[in-house]
Amino acid sequence: MTLSTHALPSPRSQPLRGGPVLRWGVVAPGGIAADFVHALHAYTDQRVVAVASRSPERAAEFARRHDIARSHGEYAHLYADPDVQIVYVAAPHSEHLRLSLDAIGAGKHVLIEKPIGLSADEARTIRDAARAAGVFAMEAMWTRFLPQTDVMVQLRDDGVLGDVRLVTADLGFTAQPGGRLFDPRLGGGALLDIGVYSVWLSHLWLGAPSSVTARGTLAESGVDVQSAIVLAYPQDAQAVLSTSLQVSSPGRAAVSGSLGNLDIDPSFVAPGGFELVVAAGGEPRARYDDPSGLSFREGMAWQAAAVARHVTDGLTESPLHPLQTTIDVMTVIDAARAQLGVVEA
Repeated sequence: MTLSTHALPSPRSQPLRGGPVLRWGVVAPGGIAADFVHALHAYTDQRVVAVASRSPERAAEFARRHDIARSHGEYAHLYADPDVQIVYVAAPHSEHLRLSLDAIGAGKHVLIEKPIGLSADEARTIRDAARAAGVFAMEAMWTRFLPQTDVMVQLRDDGVLGDVRLVTADLGFTAQPGGRLFDPRLGGGALLDIGVYSVWLSHLWLGAPSSVTARGTLAESGVDVQSAIVLAYPQDAQAVLSTSLQVSSPGRAAVSGSLGNLDIDPSFVAPGGFELVVAAGGEPRARYDDPSGLSFREGMAWQAAAVARHVTDGLTESPLHPLQTTIDVMTVIDAARAQLGVVEA
């Protein structure tokens, strides 16, 4: 592909409206669940028809606030709800496996917040259960479904950057000690919570690494609070990734190849843009900007629309974010956490 200024491909993302519609159920109505429901109701035709919590009062209040028809005080009641086609699992990481298996066992499709679980083994267990039940299952790596990601994938597939040799990404925010992120029993730590984005980005460009090297810092509770990871690949390619709960970082990411560089706007996980520079002389230069106006977690809308299309098409995995990708990413995180000496619950 010969690139001229402004000659970027158009995104092929599933349209937010006008496509298939699913009836969603939400379990564990916390902050990310609220953002998910807002994104669906404000920007797509998808509809959340039921919510469940261990607290009936909490479920009822969430339903009232988000105009959801039914609330349940037990997860099992939502799984048995005949109007629910797919369950969005928004609980802490430590609960993902149990809740997902229960939903799958009830014959429901599942979209599971990232990370899909606490380990690659948990990811495999979910994959095997979903395959046996013949239902759709996917980790909610919503960044994969953003329009700018699809444009970048097209550039990758067209070889515009040449041989990609280096991916860099940083992601960090200041977290107050004492909460979920510092509790090993809830899957605390920076790598599981936000490092999964950076490892996923490296996988998008370079695939599964041949080696993992990690250095970092642990909290008193034994969870990782800051780390740097170097991933090595064949043909001398590398990824250099940093994650922190101690400082807020810009959230920048870049991809460098033999023919050009791609700089992704911070925060690289959210709707935004990127700049492409072809190496020879630094020109030509091209820029992509997401025209939707959606910000941060509103970008989950594209993920939901894509999942609705996948399910309607009879797929049990997403061709864009298959479960093997999730397993590969979790395998890297497993290795990094082991090297850091993270305390397991």
